[in-house]
Amino acid sequence: MTDCTRHKAWGALQAHSRQMRDVQMRDLFAQDEQRFEQFSLRAAGILLDYSKNRITAETLSLLTGLAREAGLGEAMQAMFGGDRINVTEGRAVLHTALRNRGDWAVQADGKPVMPDVLLVLERMRTFTEAVRDGVWRGFTGQRITDVVNIGIGGSDLGPAMVTQALQPYWQPGLRAHFVSNVDPSQMVETLMSVPAESTLFIVASKTFTTAETLLNAHVARRWLVEQAGDEAAVAKHFVAVSTNADKVRAFGIDTANMFGFWDWVGGRYSVWSAVGLPVALLVGMNAFEQFLAGAHAMDEHFRTAPFERNMPVILALLGIWYIDFFGAQSHAVFPYDQYLARLPAYLQQLDMESNGKSVTRDGERVACDTGPVLWGEPGTNGQHAFYQLLHQGTRLVPADFLAAAHSQRPLDQQHEVLLANCFAQTRALMLGKRPDEAEAELRAAGMSEDALRALLPHKVFPGNRPSNTLLYDRLDPRTLGALIALYEHKIFVQGTVWDINSFDQWGVELGKQLALGIAPDLTGERRGAHHDASTNGLIDAVHAFREHGSDEADA
Repeated sequence: MTDCTRHKAWGALQAHSRQMRDVQMRDLFAQDEQRFEQFSLRAAGILLDYSKNRITAETLSLLTGLAREAGLGEAMQAMFGGDRINVTEGRAVLHTALRNRGDWAVQADGKPVMPDVLLVLERMRTFTEAVRDGVWRGFTGQRITDVVNIGIGGSDLGPAMVTQALQPYWQPGLRAHFVSNVDPSQMVETLMSVPAESTLFIVASKTFTTAETLLNAHVARRWLVEQAGDEAAVAKHFVAVSTNADKVRAFGIDTANMFGFWDWVGGRYSVWSAVGLPVALLVGMNAFEQFLAGAHAMDEHFRTAPFERNMPVILALLGIWYIDFFGAQSHAVFPYDQYLARLPAYLQQLDMESNGKSVTRDGERVACDTGPVLWGEPGTNGQHAFYQLLHQGTRLVPADFLAAAHSQRPLDQQHEVLLANCFAQTRALMLGKRPDEAEAELRAAGMSEDALRALLPHKVFPGNRPSNTLLYDRLDPRTLGALIALYEHKIFVQGTVWDINSFDQWGVELGKQLALGIAPDLTGERRGAHHDASTNGLIDAVHAFREHGSDEADA
């Protein structure tokens, strides 16, 4: 593999970035009335406006040249072809096969995968229809009213985000709940809100050994058995998304109600698989398959469009432009759509677990900055919180704004106000407000000279802050699928250019390993100074609080 900074295009981009550093976007718009047409494109029902970026046609040419030098075309072929591109785990990366609606002959290790994928989808359809039609019933004969998904990481963030985003499509009479935190308060509060006789639990763990998930699952199991007075109730109220039949059976779940997936499906890419079972239960398999179809449409666009007109490629290269040539350390995502409230949290795992890496695929130290800190909240709440930093802070924060032309819940003119705010924020970030413009406003308000001079610096907005706008007709299952696939491919492109493995996550392991050594000191199984001074002090403080309360512990 090649150090990305040694590509010819990298050096050219460094020189070009110095030329672009003081270029103002407001001037670029003034010079070119066709800038929106030049720097926007449509794919899979989504419009991307990336005209409000510090770029020219030359910038785009250099960035796509970098992608070619980094071997992006070959990397795409390897991924879609089922090669083992997850080199540290020796696995293929084929989440795209889960939503394959076309005639791709997808193989992993020389074996066709689509027959197994289609079989699981058919089993999901049979099961979800039985629940939704009232054929599947609980231990008292009541139909299911509540679905509780127990998982963590990708087994929680994906289905939780998608289920919430598609709430207008839920079947009346069904509710969804998600438990991921080992903090008992989440499970306790959930169990207090659901009726035992009509609640279905989904335990999502590929190996059925994930510590946090199994702790929560056993709490739910014990609660159900206490409510039902019969161990046999477990089989009527629990199903599993797993591949470990022995452990699923030992838990009390009928393995006929176990839905599997494959080692070429990474956790944060698994919502397209049986991990999406709670989505399918709430919205139905027809809508779930529309969700898959939207992702497939984006896959096809990514696979076939030239880099210069390829939406995931352009988003990825713009991110690299700001991270590696302008020093941006974070990237914000602002959905002006309340149903997408959990999208930033979902994308945090997708991006930061994928590209939060500091070594190359060959194990060498990377020579450039890689994945950014990703964050965000829905608009318009953020405008009254952290937008202050975006507009007048010292940090450059590129941002994506997402919005629908149609609201799923129209009310008076509120959606128009929402869209006006969204578009105004991207315009304000781009234009800013120059000192002369701010001064003219203050003079027009009749402010005295002394007061004007004191206030003027605080009324200036630097502007020239980059943003992308993603606009779509409405947030339906197909559009949501396309949006998620767009971000998946963006992350893959960036990982390819940086020459890192976007599909492992060794960084999540160390804390879990150390926790195993700390837990006995907290449960009372062991006492003693086994750790560093800070950890030992914290353990002792926990015991002091438990034994004496806050007042005596303070003393």
